[in-house]
Amino acid sequence: MEYRTLGRTDLWVSLICLGTMTWGSQNSEAEAHAQLDYAIGQGVNFIDTAEMYPVTPVSRETQGLTEAYIGSWIAGRKKRDDIILATKVAGPARDPSRGIRAADRLDRRNIEQAIDDSLRRLQTDYIDLYQVHWPDRPVPSFGVRGLSALADRPDTVPIEETLDALADLVKAGKIRHVGVSNETPWGVSEYLRLARDQGLPRIASIQNAYNLLNRVFEIGLSEFALREDVGLLAYSPLAGGNLTGKYLGGVIAPGTRRDVARQFVRYDLPGQAPAAARYVAIAHAHGLDPAQLALAYVNSRPFVTATIIGATSLDQLRADIDSVNLTLSADAIAAIEAVHRDLPDPCP
Repeated sequence: MEYRTLGRTDLWVSLICLGTMTWGSQNSEAEAHAQLDYAIGQGVNFIDTAEMYPVTPVSRETQGLTEAYIGSWIAGRKKRDDIILATKVAGPARDPSRGIRAADRLDRRNIEQAIDDSLRRLQTDYIDLYQVHWPDRPVPSFGVRGLSALADRPDTVPIEETLDALADLVKAGKIRHVGVSNETPWGVSEYLRLARDQGLPRIASIQNAYNLLNRVFEIGLSEFALREDVGLLAYSPLAGGNLTGKYLGGVIAPGTRRDVARQFVRYDLPGQAPAAARYVAIAHAHGLDPAQLALAYVNSRPFVTATIIGATSLDQLRADIDSVNLTLSADAIAAIEAVHRDLPDPCP
């Protein structure tokens, strides 16, 4: 396993981060524990979750189970010091249908309640990396390009207020470091400015989508990652499974991600299928597993701190973790870049 520094912290995290958003819906507690045991046995020390998981699908009945499953593993295995644990506060993405408090914002009251709930479920006294799951303000995201207006909601919480509340959680010892997710270049710049000008905690990471079908991170955020040491935690590296080739031809098997999580429409765009087919063909031409080719590409990017993988079976997990041992040839990279020139970012 390869390890990289998390931002400007003293934490070294595994290049492969174990994602968990299926635990509690597609995966049982026993299966979650088996995944944790196997991943840690392979050198993975970085675990990512969120208060609103699982989301395959979202449900009032299952919300919070993912953190609870990790918590029961921590309590049973007594290995809290062996892992770097990351979770997220949902903020404005909260919705009564998900079982999370309605009308919550990223203000002090809700952040303090969220961290206490997560600590209870996770059965731990502290979180290594506490991330803001979404900006509180309106932003272009999940395939939406640009903003039609800059008007915020009347109850939009300023980043300064959010970061000030997180600073107090750091002082209280409940979290060690902070990060952002689904953020924009402006948002990252503002977090960094507030840390610099007001002595507030400096964000250590950016958790955004990044894969062969969506490389928009490279356009503005990669420079922040490299120049400011705020590395990417790349989620959806397989583009919701589309880069594995299993959905080619439009076949969606029962129980797969695209079957159980139909709310994720980011990859239901006309350019997805032809681009995915060409990337899968590159893998086959080089004698590689398509999923491993897609993961190896993300692993190789200099602005990536960790690649977040998620699996519903141990076989998938083994193959995903093994991607750290794959170095793509110059010919394979050239073929990937040729597709990207022809079909750039079909699923932003």
